[in-house]
Amino acid sequence: MPTVAEALEHPTWKMGPKITVDSSTLMNKGLEVLEAQALFDLSFEQIDVVIHPQSIVHSMVEFSDGATLAQLSNPDMRLPIGYALGYPARLAVAYGALDWARATSSSSSRPTTRPSAVSVLAFAAGRAGDSAPACLNAANEVAVAAFLDGRLSWGGIADVVADTLEAHASTKLVTVQDVLAVDSESRSVARMAVERRERAA
Repeated sequence: MPTVAEALEHPTWKMGPKITVDSSTLMNKGLEVLEAQALFDLSFEQIDVVIHPQSIVHSMVEFSDGATLAQLSNPDMRLPIGYALGYPARLAVAYGALDWARATSSSSSRPTTRPSAVSVLAFAAGRAGDSAPACLNAANEVAVAAFLDGRLSWGGIADVVADTLEAHASTKLVTVQDVLAVDSESRSVARMAVERRERAA
C-alpha cells in the first residue's frame, strides 16, 4: 500500500494533498461519477470510468454521427481558474496551451486493476441516494486527513468510509442545514472509526 509520500506523487497534476490522495484511491473518479449523474440526469449504468494518464483531455462531446469534439489543454489549474475569473471573456495568458510542434500523445483505457474500494463505495452511495453521498464525502475527508497525519493507512481510508456509510441512516436533504447536519454527524462517526483503528494498531 502507498505511503503518504507515494500517494502524493501525482504524475501530471499539482492539486494539493487532499485531492492528490483522492486521485490515488480513485475517490476523485467516484465524486466525478456522482457529479455527472446529477448534472446530466444519467443512470449509473450509463456512466463509465476511464483512465487518461496524460491529463490533457478535459471534456469530450460525442455526436450522433460518431464525431467527437474535445477540449484539450495542459494540466494546469490556472486555466480553469482564469476562465472562471474572466468569464465570459478569456484571459490573454495561455496557461494551458499545448505545443503541437512537439510530439504529443493521448491515450485512455478502463482501469486495469479492480476498482478501488473507495470508488466502489462512491457508486454505492450514489445508488442509495438521499444523504448517502454527503456522508461519503464527509467520511472521506476525515479519513484522508487521518492518512495525511500518519494516523491511518492508505487502505484504511476505504475502511473508514465503509464503516461510516454502514452506520448512516439515509435521510432526505431539503435544506442546507440538512446537509450540514449529515456532514457533521458523518465526520463524528468517521473520527470514531479512525480512533478504533488507532487503538487496534
